[in-house]
Amino acid sequence: MEFIIKISQFLLSLSLLIILHELGHFIPAKLFKTRVEKFYLFFDIKYSLFKKKIGETVYGIGWLPLGGYVKIAGMIDESMDKEQMAKPPEPWEFRTKPAWQRLIIMLGGVFVNFVLALIIYIFMSFGYGDTDISTDSIKDGYWVSNPLLTELGFKTGDDVVAINEFKVENYSDIKKYIVEADSYTIERDGVEQTITLPEDFLGQLTTSDDRSLFELRIPFMVGKVADSSLNKAADLKQGDIITAINGNKVKYFDQFAETLSKYKDQSIQVSLLRDNTSIDMTLNVDENGKLGIFPASSIRQFEELGYFKIVKKEYGFFESFGAGVTKFKGQIASYGAQLKKIFNPNTGAYKGVGGFKAIFDIFPDTWSWEAFWTITAFLSIMLGVLNLLPIPALDGGHVMFLLYEMISGRKPGDKFMEYAQMVGFFILIGLVLFANGNDIFKAIFN
Repeated sequence: MEFIIKISQFLLSLSLLIILHELGHFIPAKLFKTRVEKFYLFFDIKYSLFKKKIGETVYGIGWLPLGGYVKIAGMIDESMDKEQMAKPPEPWEFRTKPAWQRLIIMLGGVFVNFVLALIIYIFMSFGYGDTDISTDSIKDGYWVSNPLLTELGFKTGDDVVAINEFKVENYSDIKKYIVEADSYTIERDGVEQTITLPEDFLGQLTTSDDRSLFELRIPFMVGKVADSSLNKAADLKQGDIITAINGNKVKYFDQFAETLSKYKDQSIQVSLLRDNTSIDMTLNVDENGKLGIFPASSIRQFEELGYFKIVKKEYGFFESFGAGVTKFKGQIASYGAQLKKIFNPNTGAYKGVGGFKAIFDIFPDTWSWEAFWTITAFLSIMLGVLNLLPIPALDGGHVMFLLYEMISGRKPGDKFMEYAQMVGFFILIGLVLFANGNDIFKAIFN
């Protein structure tokens, strides 16, 4: 069931983005009286799942869910229709339209992607507001368990004050600025210090078995007792919070491993908090220093217990426009910084590039419209930015040649465009294979 929910969200988001992107090309083409021969969701190599001709356009659904396309008459695109291009130009063809009209048609898809993301951020600001955890309310710093971080000098209990020049005010800021991070300013025992990250930090993090960063320090809340646990018969209930071992208070989950290691193959007395009532109980520690209990998490309950404070900011209708614009600009900047690191081999960030599985994995396994629209807005920006790359097979490649034509007054020849399209297509295929190959590599070796 979880897989069905994830794949449903993935396909719905992907289909929505493809259709709207292609509409961005389709609508201006029709406005400029340019014939659109095909409008397809997914690719129809050899055959289609569905197709219907309405007017001069065939609308259809292909079987290969790697994207979609509109086939515009008189345009050298991925269809590589040489026969049509060999015929005399017609007034309804793309190639006979003024350069400024062709530029608008080519930029239409990217424009729609950006507008869609902006609209989503505006309406999400209005409908959901912003919910976060104030860093000022986090009393004892963060839990640091990743060996990559500890080797750099970070410790559990460190408080992250700033990332580069960005002051960390909310917990989400830590992940928001991770791509751009060159240094962290932390506070330890009341003293601030700066830890500089190595240039290939992102590459190391991507290939690390542990990808945790600065995690919230939360109590040990009982989620599920394993069937193989020595404590299977104990009167433990989901939501119980273990607060002490043998009379010694244990406030955070990260303290349990060290404490339990002292009591391997022994029985211990624990204090539990259940519905604001303290209960004492005897539990057994196995030979590995484990209780055989899977922890649970309840952010709201942890807030009630005073571990941190959740802050929620709500926006009025007109305020949501400003908030949406701010989120949109921030996401554009963040993704731009990410691409900059990916194209710099020294950072190793290219190791984290993922394909369709990576996109699939970011969707939650429970249906959440808030998560769905957040991910869809990000993917819409990603699709828009990637399509602007100056690769001939992409919109950005066509835009590059159109700008050259408008500036120089000389139109690239059809033969040149044909070869450029082929080169761009092979580059694009290489990138797709690399990204999805990364997914396969991680699935096998991680």
